[in-house]
Amino acid sequence: MKNLNLKFKTLIVICLFGFTLNSFSQQGQVFINQDDNITKLLEAKKQLNKSENSSDRYKIQIYNGNRTGAKAAQKEFHESFADWRSRIEYESPNFKIWAGNFRTRLEADRALKRIKQKFPSAFIFKPKKEKN
Repeated sequence: MKNLNLKFKTLIVICLFGFTLNSFSQQGQVFINQDDNITKLLEAKKQLNKSENSSDRYKIQIYNGNRTGAKAAQKEFHESFADWRSRIEYESPNFKIWAGNFRTRLEADRALKRIKQKFPSAFIFKPKKEKN
């Protein structure tokens, strides 16, 4: 019985070895059919990103409303978060308080988590144009 098991196992190993020698992986080529306009659009997007020099920073808007409310919100912000600068922006007819100047979205997210405790309506954005 042992002899039969040994012969059977040897036969299986020889068969598997034989199949391995005769098998081979498939070879082929991959063709990507892509519209030429996609490449043009990607290049246009790269150029647009280079020209927007103010879009490389993130800011947090903490207030949007009238002038009195903006000044009060800015004062409260400075008392609570002295480590970030804020400024008042005017976009007719509202005054906005923008805080911070964050290089990465991660930095802005961390700051927003702290700021939302005092200013629940705060949000992150990237300004389109910097005003001097």
